[in-house]
Amino acid sequence: MLNVLVMVLLDDFELSVPLPNGAAREKYTAGKVSRDTSLTTMANDKGPKSTALEPKRQARKGAPIDDEETQALAKFTEEATQRYGRGERIRPKSVKDRKLRANLKSLESKNKQAVLDAKNVEILLENDAGLLEPEHELERTYKVRQDDIKREVDIETAKKGFELRLDDLGPYDVCEYSRNGRDLLVASRKGHVATFDWRDGKLGCELNLNETVRDARWLHTSNQKNFAVAQKKCVYIYSGDGVEMHQLKNHSEATHLEYLPYHFLLASVSTAGIIRYTDVSTGQSLDQLYTKLGPSTALAQNPHNAILHVGHQKGLVTLWSPNSATPLVKLLPHHGPVRSIAIDKSGKYMVSTSQDRRMSVWDIRMYKELHSHHLRVPGTTLSISDRNLTAVGFGTQTAIYKPSLFTSSPDDIVSKMPYMSWGGDGLSVGRVRFCPFEDVLGISHDRGFTSILVPGAGEPNPDTMEAGTNPYETSTQRRETEVHALLEKIQPQMIALDPNYIGNLDLASQAQRDKEWKAYKGEKEEDRVEKLKKRGRGRNSALRRYLRKSGAKNVVDEERERAREAMRVSAKREKEKREKMKKEYGPALERFARKGF
Repeated sequence: MLNVLVMVLLDDFELSVPLPNGAAREKYTAGKVSRDTSLTTMANDKGPKSTALEPKRQARKGAPIDDEETQALAKFTEEATQRYGRGERIRPKSVKDRKLRANLKSLESKNKQAVLDAKNVEILLENDAGLLEPEHELERTYKVRQDDIKREVDIETAKKGFELRLDDLGPYDVCEYSRNGRDLLVASRKGHVATFDWRDGKLGCELNLNETVRDARWLHTSNQKNFAVAQKKCVYIYSGDGVEMHQLKNHSEATHLEYLPYHFLLASVSTAGIIRYTDVSTGQSLDQLYTKLGPSTALAQNPHNAILHVGHQKGLVTLWSPNSATPLVKLLPHHGPVRSIAIDKSGKYMVSTSQDRRMSVWDIRMYKELHSHHLRVPGTTLSISDRNLTAVGFGTQTAIYKPSLFTSSPDDIVSKMPYMSWGGDGLSVGRVRFCPFEDVLGISHDRGFTSILVPGAGEPNPDTMEAGTNPYETSTQRRETEVHALLEKIQPQMIALDPNYIGNLDLASQAQRDKEWKAYKGEKEEDRVEKLKKRGRGRNSALRRYLRKSGAKNVVDEERERAREAMRVSAKREKEKREKMKKEYGPALERFARKGF
């Protein structure tokens, strides 16, 4: 056995010599070839470990891979990493600690698998969103009528375009779709409120309140289909059957409503410019926020971070959170009263219209205006679809613009002409709303409600795992949706401009947090120097101890300088007092003046 091992070592030594022009081993002696063959056989007997590692060694050396499947897998992995990768890859080999290195290896393998899974899910996205495309340069898509579109689509899609004529109860200023796009809520200024499944034509409830209705909003529509109505005096909450459930008296004279579905908060703004929040799951009311800018003219929520955008008569748009008594941001998009506001689904862009007949597009990330457009009539209502199509209603017309409206430069806009348009019947537009996950735009006007088809408006691949937004949910899912939403409820304290701050490390010190809390409560910060002035005198006074302690740190700050100045003023005052007392006591008793006798 020893002889065999020696022969193996000798053969390895001889075979390690580089061969010219890739010469094969058969050029050596037959004995060496037979020994090499026996070595290969011995390696195969030990197991497939050595042969399995051979492609990895070639790939590590940068040799080309001939296998087509391997090349396709490498290309697939590279594309997935570029699109779904999260930062730089972890390199566990540089870590010396064995336990930490094992944890990092496990984390890196999970990251790789998550990237591949995200890429594999793309096969489920079967549908694509498409827009109307002109056949030549002279053709205009805004000239296409609804009758032309209905002739080209299937029967079920054509049924989604309809009109409700309600001449006696108008004008209708409110139309709202539920989050899953199945139910529709319409309300007129005279007090007529109705809910129905607009696809099947099933009426949910119908109310004649005989009272002014200013706004209405869907609440959690999973099972009960509740909705809130802002009436003349206060806000009422009704069930899906039309039964009055609650009367929110603290929401007095509300003009606009918004519902935050992930926080279960109903927000309203009144004629006095007061913003109020109510938790509809517990009935608890949050603090009132005073805008101090007069009656508010518009209200919209940012779906990305749940911040409220409030429009005012002075052309201002203020951003509010229930955690701050003052506006987080103040913007000046217009020179006249703001009529309507809309924010896209990603929370990046804001569109607003005003009485000055301008439509302004803002980038909320930079708080900078991208560009503005001139309208013939002041825009009264706005809506942005899932695919960033923007609908603006002004006068008796409704114009729909392409996503290129959100470009960073006005020169990059392909055309300032609208993508589609509706109107011409002399009906004053009250509100426009895109239906979620559908190529449908709802328009409420003087004589009722109209649903039109807008190709490319809806998201073709809805996220069925998100609670409350599944248009195909079953009865079992509908019952469980509200329970899941309550379990995943977000607290109002987490509403902020940057929602990604949750889970980060708070680097602020306790003193800084106390200072911010006092500023939020409106309390004045305690003056430390003034407090130390009143505590003791002499060589061991509080001011002297503070100066000795701060001086040992070799730190010179504003508070220490103020303490020094207080010491100088105190010493000067004591000196003047002693001189005065010496004069009063006379030459015989002046030596007692120092002790204060």
